[in-house]
Amino acid sequence: MLVAYDPSWPEQFAAAAAQLRSHGDSDWVIEHIGSTAIPGMRAKPIIDLAVRIADAADFERHRDSLESGGWRQGSAVRSHPVMVREQEGVRTHIAHFFAAADWDAVNQRILRDWLLENPADADRYRHAKCAAVAAAARGTSSYNAAKGPVIQEIVDRARAARGLPSVDVSDK
Repeated sequence: MLVAYDPSWPEQFAAAAAQLRSHGDSDWVIEHIGSTAIPGMRAKPIIDLAVRIADAADFERHRDSLESGGWRQGSAVRSHPVMVREQEGVRTHIAHFFAAADWDAVNQRILRDWLLENPADADRYRHAKCAAVAAAARGTSSYNAAKGPVIQEIVDRARAARGLPSVDVSDK
């Protein structure tokens, strides 16, 4: 499930971001998020992207074109639109679309920034991910549920450092 950090992940992100812009809006701000954005982090080999859109109507305007480019809607996430790309039936990319008004408070961006700046928390998160894989293999917890408490604690601290209130990080 988790693989060693792949130095090609930033290039894979850049290619996916360019492809999203070509089927969406060329002015979209797109950032690499998730564990593949953290150098040295073991991760599922899935590139996560945060896409800043004007609003829900902006997403809807481009949805058909994104689908023609190989992206499809499909996620348990409730808080924002998500599209995925697969290769040979395997998920390779997840694009999260966030309204511009919410951009500065997006937990995925806040977590990425914090982990890049705080190696001790990055190491703690790395260990939580490995423990979550083991819990999922034993059937005692899902991968996301098992790492959730550590993510919540880290995001709470990162949000507090930015003067933002704590919010539930679970969006499923």
